Amino acid sequence: MNEEFAEYLNATGEVGYVQRVISSLAYVDGLPTIKPYERVLFENGASGYVNSFSEDLIETISFSELPIPAGTRVARTGQVLTIPVGEELLGTLIDPLGRSLRSDANQPILAAERPVDNDPLPIRARARISEPCITGITVTDIMVPLGKGQRVLVIGDQKTGKTSFLLRTIISQIREGSVGIYVTVGKSKLVTREIEDALKAAGVFDRTVVMAAYAEDPAGLISIAPSAGMSIAEYFREAGNDVIIVIDDLSMHAKMYRELALLGRRAPGRNSYPGDMFYVHARLMERAGNFLTPYGERSITCIPVIEAPQGDITGYIATNAISMTDGHIFFDYNLFVEGRRPSINPFLSVTRVGRQTQHPVAKEINQLLTSFLSSARQLETVTSFGAELSNQIKDTLEKQQQIYILFNQFAHEIIPLPLQLYLFARIWNGAWKGREEEKVSSELHAIINRYAAEAGFRKIIETVFSASPTLQALLKQVQDRKL
Repeated sequence: MNEEFAEYLNATGEVGYVQRVISSLAYVDGLPTIKPYERVLFENGASGYVNSFSEDLIETISFSELPIPAGTRVARTGQVLTIPVGEELLGTLIDPLGRSLRSDANQPILAAERPVDNDPLPIRARARISEPCITGITVTDIMVPLGKGQRVLVIGDQKTGKTSFLLRTIISQIREGSVGIYVTVGKSKLVTREIEDALKAAGVFDRTVVMAAYAEDPAGLISIAPSAGMSIAEYFREAGNDVIIVIDDLSMHAKMYRELALLGRRAPGRNSYPGDMFYVHARLMERAGNFLTPYGERSITCIPVIEAPQGDITGYIATNAISMTDGHIFFDYNLFVEGRRPSINPFLSVTRVGRQTQHPVAKEINQLLTSFLSSARQLETVTSFGAELSNQIKDTLEKQQQIYILFNQFAHEIIPLPLQLYLFARIWNGAWKGREEEKVSSELHAIINRYAAEAGFRKIIETVFSASPTLQALLKQVQDRKL
């Protein structure tokens, strides 16, 4: 008999027996005082938790890779499902139960534990989102700005650059002092390893927790991964840190939750998802935000991911997630095919609270570009009919093209906000007027590399940025200095 099982069996004096098994679901008879979401132990050493009750049986979800044999004894633990938390988790790769996924790693001994499923904090514990969340990606920081504590959905087709965007965002925020948590839901081991390697290459892995629920893991383990990741985020928030958490992706989580619901014969709703699918994701999102703590305002910025096959954002899970977040960033497959990197469509993306945190100059540029790019797009439609172009239209289309070149970034590039605004000012002042697109692109990237390499040049750009309260002041500074 398993020692831990025997210990709990003696402590509670209650024993249950598995009567029926369907995949990860084990139906148990007995255990008269068991509670919802309580952790249970099976005689063979596997663990699980209580999912629901019927008149005569208890439905439990096991974390075992193999089905639990019928007749197996079950013991209650008297505790809800928890995950170990602590500073020791930083720089580790763990599963949703907090166990190290490294075969050569010593499992840290963590005294503190938090419930996997917590109630979101009430309104009185929250504060207005006021700090910008800089991603280092120009098109986002200027056109679709984010704030610390915002819940922003990343949505788009497969293989459109979403992971690259997520990694740069989390790296940028960790460099500003936040703690990063990256939760992979139903991804392969190769993808998880690539994410880990990218964080290590950027030098931020020691401020990151990577939680992986692999595609071959049991459905029960995958289904608790987002909540477990959020519990770790709440721990670091209470320890006085700003936190950024990526959940990649919620559509896979929804599929696993649906699988368990259908196996449990719960009534299916739209697209066969259970009726509480919206509640489960909304409750998860509500655990993020900007909060009042003894350390001052501290935030949990949550970036869930949803896959939208063929750009279809009208699916059940996609529309649910859009309605419960503070905006979404749409990765357009057509723009990806055209060669735009990142393939973010600023016209189909929305930020509901980000603009209130945006730098005043960036906000002016946002308003300017929203109208300018919209007008330029209409001009493109006219010119496609072969109309003769005036010099003014030619200049507008050239400036539009150069703006899109500015928005293009290499997969590893993280551009600070002062440099983003400086490069925009150069383009708007006509510094590259009449130049070929390849020449403009190479010079832009040369300036980006120079900013990273030369402290003196970096200081000049930051001085110009801090001395420019308005867009006109920035344009004049850049023009006068001939930078």
